[in-house]
Parts: sequence; C-alpha cells; structure tokens
Amino acid sequence: MNTADAVPLYNLEPVFRLMALGLVLAAGPLAWVWLRNRQRPLAQRLAALTALTLFLTFDLVMFGAFTRLTDSGLGCPDWPGCYGDASPFGAHTEISQAQAAMPNGPVTHTKAWIEMIHRYLATGVGVLLLTLALTSWLRRRELPAGIGPSWPLATLIWVCVQGAFGALTVTMKLQPLIVTFHLLGGLVLLALIARQALAYAQADGRHLRQPISPALRASLWAGFALLWLQLALGGWVSTNYAVLACDGFPACQGSFWPAMEWRQAFELWRPLGQTGAGEAITMAALTAIHYAHRLMAYLLLPVLWALAWYLGRAGLRAQGRALGLLALLQLATGLSNVIMGWPLAAAVLHTGGAGALVMAFTWALGTSQAARRVPSAAPAVFASSRPPEGAKP
Repeated sequence: MNTADAVPLYNLEPVFRLMALGLVLAAGPLAWVWLRNRQRPLAQRLAALTALTLFLTFDLVMFGAFTRLTDSGLGCPDWPGCYGDASPFGAHTEISQAQAAMPNGPVTHTKAWIEMIHRYLATGVGVLLLTLALTSWLRRRELPAGIGPSWPLATLIWVCVQGAFGALTVTMKLQPLIVTFHLLGGLVLLALIARQALAYAQADGRHLRQPISPALRASLWAGFALLWLQLALGGWVSTNYAVLACDGFPACQGSFWPAMEWRQAFELWRPLGQTGAGEAITMAALTAIHYAHRLMAYLLLPVLWALAWYLGRAGLRAQGRALGLLALLQLATGLSNVIMGWPLAAAVLHTGGAGALVMAFTWALGTSQAARRVPSAAPAVFASSRPPEGAKP
C-alpha cells in the first residue's frame, strides 16, 4: 500500500502550530506597514495594509498555480499538516518512504515543501485579512464615510470558505470540480480585496467615479460575467490536465472540429482522470474540455478589446489600457501553452493574467457609474416664461 494512503486525511494537531507560523509570517508585513504609516490616520494605515494584502494575495494565487502545475497538490497527503507534522522536516521519514515507493509519484520532498509553503503563505494572508476585519470593526467610528467593516468581514468569511476548499482539494485527491472551485475562490478573493483597496483610494480623493453611458456600464458587467465563465472553463482545463489535448493552433489535432465527447467532458462530479462510472476519461472528452475554453476565448478576446476602446473614449483610459494589454497577455500565454508544450512559466503567468483581469474589471466597475439621463429643460423654460397669476399681460 502506498504510504501516501496510510495517513489520516484530517489531522488537526498541527493547526495551532500553523496558526503560530501564520502570525510570524504576517508580523513582517504588519510591522512594515505600521512603521511606515504610524503618523498617519487610521484610514491611511488600513489602506496601506489592504494594498499590501492585495499584492500578497496575488502572489498566493500565482504560487497556488505553481503548486498545481508542478503536481504538488498532494505533496503532503493530509491536512493541514504533513503526515501529522507542521512541516516536512518532521515528516522526513514518511516522505522518504513514499518517494522511494514512487519516485515520480505525488509525494516527494520537493513537492511536500511546495505544498506546505503554499499553506504557510495562505495562513499568513489569512492573518492579515483577520487583522483588517477586526480593526475595521472595532474602530469603525474612526473611518471616513463610505468605508465600513462590511467588506473586510465578507472577505474574512470568504477566505475561510477558501481554506475549506483547500482542505477538500487534498482530502478528495484533487477532484477536478473541487480544485476548480478552489481556483475560482482565489480569484474572488482578489476581487474582494481589490474593491476594498479602491474604496480607500476613493475616500482619499483618488480614482473617483467617472460617469459613462448606461450601455457601456451594462457592457462592462456583461464582459465581467463572460470573463468568469471563461475562468471556470480555464480552471476545468487545468484541473483535468487537458491543456495538451490540442497540439496545435488554430487547428486541433489537424482539424477545426476534432472528435469530442461533450457529455463525458462536463460530467462534473467525478475523480481526477476518471468518469463517474470509474472508467478512464477518454481523449475525446479532454479535447472537448480544451476546445470549449478555446471557443470561449474567440468570443471573449474581441469583447475585451472593444471594452478597452470604449472605456478609453469614455475617459477611463488607464482601465481600458489595462483590459486591452491583459487580453493580449492572455492570448500570448495561452498560445504558448499549446504551441510550446505547456511551459511552466507561461502556465503560471496565464493564471496571473486571469487574476489581473479580475482586478482590472473590479477597478473599471468601481471607477465608473452609469450617467443619469438629464430630462429635457424645455418644460421648465416654458413654465418660467408664463406670467405669474394675477399679472397683467
């Protein structure tokens, strides 16, 4: 029996040690923000901490992609520790036995460290989000109008949900649906923190809302919805390891409509690499998973570039430029994954570009508002031209 299967899935003994390590990791950013901003008002200190937390969360999403793409998601096959210990140091014997049994298997010393570093970083970010939520709640009367504890508290709740999906990712052996939700949850977390950072900037007089046409505002929301659909499809490609199901571009397997099995491709509740009936997933199903993501890209990329152009015309040039350039980055990295055989750097950057697009849309939506239609002034003019009652004509 594989040593990786001999450990309990849940072992809560290392929790407190991981929490202590998270406090240590978070102490550095907290001290840095406090020292640089100790003479400033509370809102500016929280704004600086929110911006730093956003940066670290983006790094966490990127490292999560690195963990998944290096097949390190089961580097420690239990949760939250590693073979019941808070670090791979204490699990050296168990990891060595698993690696000796399967040198290229899911458990190696390198993969264990990658997985645990991801958990350490996630714990540190969780401590920062807890600090933001508690401070915003306890000192809410000192914050300016428009900034309250609701967003930080919602973000704290969401990061707990995200942690639960992280645990399920391990205990359910990288089931594609769970891993996809975990990926999407990280991107939602980015959007929540980005919205808070923008709120602090607007309270400080920066990035104020720009009136745009209702049609453009509605188009922004529609584009954001399409982006989330594409992110879900992209996550499904990645978690099913279907990137190389198509070996060329623009054709796939020498055809513009290769053999595909759609029903099997989108059977959601199933183990990795298998169907719900326990059979090996077919190449035609993997091809369908890949091709669905590619077809959606054909729709989404023109939408992003059109939105970028219209935002520029509406006065939101920086936001439009961000959407346009990030769409180009996603095209380049997506093509690199297919043409160059899924290089690690391009694959990680593709996930980073997805996270950056989520933040760009959050920025564009947060700095725009639908312009109100101004009613015609003609009736008022005519009314004011009438003589008052009792006046002589």
